[in-house]
Amino acid sequence: MAPLSNDDFKDMQGLLRFGYGKLTQACFLLLRIDDAASASRWFGQAPVATAETQSSPPSRALQVAFTAQGLRKLRIPEEVMNGFSSEFLSGMTGEDNRSRRLGDVGANSPNHWLWGSRDTLPDVAVLLYTDSGLHKWADAVESQLTNSGCAVLRIMTTTDMGGIEPFGFADGVSSPAIDWERKRDVTRDQLSYGNLSMLGEFVLGYPNEYGRYTMRPLLEDSPVDLPNAEDAPDKKDLARNGTYLVMRQLNQDVHGFWQFVYEQASENPEYAQELAERLVGRRMSGESFLPLSEKSIEGVGPALDDIRRNQFTFDSDPQGVLCPFGSHIRRANPRNADLPPDTPQGALGKLSRILALNRVFGGGMTDMHYDRTASTRFHRLIRRGREYGPSLTQDQRRAAPMPDEPASGLHFICLNANIG
Repeated sequence: MAPLSNDDFKDMQGLLRFGYGKLTQACFLLLRIDDAASASRWFGQAPVATAETQSSPPSRALQVAFTAQGLRKLRIPEEVMNGFSSEFLSGMTGEDNRSRRLGDVGANSPNHWLWGSRDTLPDVAVLLYTDSGLHKWADAVESQLTNSGCAVLRIMTTTDMGGIEPFGFADGVSSPAIDWERKRDVTRDQLSYGNLSMLGEFVLGYPNEYGRYTMRPLLEDSPVDLPNAEDAPDKKDLARNGTYLVMRQLNQDVHGFWQFVYEQASENPEYAQELAERLVGRRMSGESFLPLSEKSIEGVGPALDDIRRNQFTFDSDPQGVLCPFGSHIRRANPRNADLPPDTPQGALGKLSRILALNRVFGGGMTDMHYDRTASTRFHRLIRRGREYGPSLTQDQRRAAPMPDEPASGLHFICLNANIG
């Protein structure tokens, strides 16, 4: 398959490719569209930062993300809207069943959210990243938007914590590597964990790890110049080079977390830190408990820091002695392949492994940790979140909160071509 051209990168928002980690000042404007015509003119001319390669990194970047409600306000035809995924169309609070599955019940119910439910559901988010002068720039953008038919529902500020999240752990340690050059071959079995993922796992209009194309609007014809769909050359691909952005504001009870682990550790600081690290599954520095793999992860040439943090699987710890089974890192990314290396031979054996039925069809493998469906490769996402709230020392984290101390947490942002 042909690698991406500069035109493709020009058509893609830069947050997906670059992350803007060096642009340490950021804020997110959540907007309601009141005048569709005026808003359309502003967004049509907005200086959106692209994924093009530049001779020097930009000093600021503006990104835009629309909800389904926002696109409808901009009068996108319903037959076009129906091409997007059901999760995008219904929204995060669109189904009671989904809320239950996401844990959005009780105190976490959408009824208690600061934004994102009912009257506080935004039509569009404008994300601002810069290395200096954020407040002045954000004020200017806000003024432009309010003069262009938009009302600001909320401005979400962020805090540069120097790569540390509010609990005190190194953040942003692990993300998939994207196959921008389109060299990855999914026609062969993937029998070992690799960090390189197909472009279509994250960007619409390209094949994913199944070798298939994610659902998206395909048009019979278009009044503007759009690329032909790779999987349907007779149709125009409206969403190609786009992606889904999922945003959630996650408050973190920093003081409650550390008070709990200190209590469990009988107030011993060394034991408390060890317990906290086992809960997360990494050292606070970001390094793994597990030995490095014998070879680099497929398709990646990481720096030494990244090797120490990511060049491992859980194969050396089958009983969860070093890194507990219930730790965050194990649950977030099991680091296994779709078909483990000792897959039974033949179609029947392969099917038994895919369906996690190896106890029935054998191979002599009866341990519980072998008997699981391994679909990690198909469930990856790119994280682009930012922290908010006060940056605390370790002593401050374990102490009682100060009076009127602002909340802290994570503006969780991820990019993916398949929300479900």
